[in-house]
Amino acid sequence: MADTNPNSAPPAAAAAADRGLDKIDARILRALQKDGRISNLKLAEQVHLSPTAVLERVKRLTRDGYILGYEARLNPGKLGAGMMVFVEVLLDRTAPDVMDMFKAAVQARPEILECHLVAGGFDYLIKTRVADMRAYREMIATVIWSLPGVRETRTYTVMEEVKNHTALPI
Repeated sequence: MADTNPNSAPPAAAAAADRGLDKIDARILRALQKDGRISNLKLAEQVHLSPTAVLERVKRLTRDGYILGYEARLNPGKLGAGMMVFVEVLLDRTAPDVMDMFKAAVQARPEILECHLVAGGFDYLIKTRVADMRAYREMIATVIWSLPGVRETRTYTVMEEVKNHTALPI
């Protein structure tokens, strides 16, 4: 049954409070997710605090691991990486030594943007971007199949990015 109390906090706000964040911390994090280059002065105006207080909060949020860093979102098409591909990887065995070698090899490959250990019918899900199918064929042969323990792969080429966004609900 839904909570109909008008004074109750929205689910994201309640979850933020459970993690030790107050409303101002949550506002700071939301603003930084929208614009990581926002000036401290503008951020202070948005959250209704002094610039000094905001700076201290941002430092604390960074120190406590809520803010992991800042980066620019680049246009993959303009940089010759317009085709996104997901690859399911099934290892020949899931022994700890094989998984450790696989993870270390993945970390060393800049072509692999994301790699996730998953539960289900395969072991890892890899995300990569390449220029086109020719480039993908070359990458699968020289990168993916050279990773330790790979027994089988399945490829899913993205035809359209319906939603591509990294902001977390806070």
